[in-house]
Amino acid sequence: MPRTDRAHILTITCPDTTGLVAAIASFLRDHDCFIEASSQFGDPDTGTFFMRAVFDLPDGVNNAEAIQTGFAGVAAKFCMAWQIVPAKRKPRVSIAVSKQGHCLNDLLHRWQAGQLPIDVVSVVSNHEDMRRLVDWHGIPFHHLPVTAETKSAQEAQWRALIERENIELVVLARYMQVLSAEMCRALSGRCINIHHSFLPSFKGAKPYHQAHERGVKLIGATAHYVTENLDEGPIIEQAVERVDHAQTAADMVAMGRDLENVVLARAVRYHAERRVLLNGAKTVVFR
Repeated sequence: MPRTDRAHILTITCPDTTGLVAAIASFLRDHDCFIEASSQFGDPDTGTFFMRAVFDLPDGVNNAEAIQTGFAGVAAKFCMAWQIVPAKRKPRVSIAVSKQGHCLNDLLHRWQAGQLPIDVVSVVSNHEDMRRLVDWHGIPFHHLPVTAETKSAQEAQWRALIERENIELVVLARYMQVLSAEMCRALSGRCINIHHSFLPSFKGAKPYHQAHERGVKLIGATAHYVTENLDEGPIIEQAVERVDHAQTAADMVAMGRDLENVVLARAVRYHAERRVLLNGAKTVVFR
């Protein structure tokens, strides 16, 4: 975690070339910024450079406006897509859920315990099952029922809610509805889903039962950004656990839920801490 309230996070994506790290470090040095941490990666396959740096503003400086203005020149020279944000700034998050509440419950517990650097603004659900839990946490609960006939209208209502609440990240915590292509485009790069399987295997309904039938020795969970291609978005985090012939399908479901909780929480934290940078169909995650 950053050591001071003056800490800011710089993220960069740009064409890879010589002199990038030197130019960035020199700029921060020349503006009396103290670099706390820095990670970078040059992808040889795409020729793209990625960087995440945490730096402190100089004593007596309370905002990064001057740094932002000055760095724009460096960014333009290297064709950077970049952002500088206060490290203490927490993204506004809305969680979507259906009837299974284990991921929702885990996220809310971690958030209340101060383990996730997010601001949970609301919970959206197409069912009423989780209302009591959400009310107990003192968070607005929005019931948006959906059918095949009302899907377009329901998603329009949902998008309006996201805009009204200034939501920066939507987390699908076992929200068991396939989002439309329009919804996926509207939430591009800011919607994380937990897939109750180790992608790309065993998609669709009852993946653990499919895994059990195939006699797998590893089960897992995958957190990824949502795209129009179902369960094929850029992967942020995955985890697996070894199983054997003695585990039943029910055992695998129980083990899978624990994995889903951990994997989704990690993905949300990585995103909130600006550790995830998109790299085409993949991600760069600076842990």
